Amino acid sequence: MKIIYKIGLILVVFIVVVIVCGLLYINLAFPKVSPAPKMKINATPELLARGEYLVKHVALCLDCHSERDWNYYSGPIKEGTFGKGGEVFDEGEGIPGKIYAKNITPAALASWTDGELYRAITAGVDNKGEPLFPLMPYENFGTMDPEDLNAIIAYIRTLKPIPNNVPVHSLDFPMNLIVRTIPQNGTPTKRPPETDTIAYGRYMVNAASCAACHTPMEKGNPVPGMDFAGGFEFKTPVGTFRPANITPDNETGIGLWTEDAFIQRFKTYEKPESMKIKTKLGDFNTFMPVTQYAGMTVADLKAIYKYLRTVKPVHNKVNKFTPPETKTAGM
Repeated sequence: MKIIYKIGLILVVFIVVVIVCGLLYINLAFPKVSPAPKMKINATPELLARGEYLVKHVALCLDCHSERDWNYYSGPIKEGTFGKGGEVFDEGEGIPGKIYAKNITPAALASWTDGELYRAITAGVDNKGEPLFPLMPYENFGTMDPEDLNAIIAYIRTLKPIPNNVPVHSLDFPMNLIVRTIPQNGTPTKRPPETDTIAYGRYMVNAASCAACHTPMEKGNPVPGMDFAGGFEFKTPVGTFRPANITPDNETGIGLWTEDAFIQRFKTYEKPESMKIKTKLGDFNTFMPVTQYAGMTVADLKAIYKYLRTVKPVHNKVNKFTPPETKTAGM
């Protein structure tokens, strides 16, 4: 019996040692990305203008890093909260734990170098070398034109400083370990010329992270064959949102939409009064920040439309909104 006891004890100690070594390796060896580049961005008026456009109407950095007001249609950003962070993403968005949007105003980023910001946006690692949860689509941003990324960084530096201590994220096991292995160096590409409409549209779809919301996910991964087919659930106190099918399927997607109808879906909400379309709890609403996307240029919207016409049509009927405390709702 003593021999069996000793063998059992040795096995337990061995297993514990293996686990401890594994945890140490994951925490010390990851994330495996390059050091932050040494760079200083020259914030020209042209670069700032491009950055403002991308931040406010394409990449929508302020959408997650500010507060949205769900008393109004599409949850426009509350005045005075631009970039302050603090919004929590949890099980309602399929997050295994709680993720808090970071404060991206100069009040929080003053100590960050431009290179550290660039690495965070493109590789998913902060200024302390810690991984960022890929809720921020750094995999998309990592393939963007460096000039566009520089423009975003330059514009963010001009936001009004708002002191706001954001809680540290808390992820469930084993995601708290897995997240360390996800960051990777981006592969930047040159922004295609607008004359190459399809390639340019693909670039803008990536910059706007359309697939991130419009592709259903399972266990954090896109469902194979369902790109842009919609239906992923975002559960919130004001209802459950499901982004639309934006594949060119004639029955359940945008196959029968004209280019003008697609453009007007956004441009209808471009006027300032569109920010104040009052809604009551239970009224139909949309998670898509259409009032922000409305500021995109017609040329960019046309390119996005033309690219989406080239993706695989997927038949997937989406019930886009369910009011709170109800089980079903019409389209």
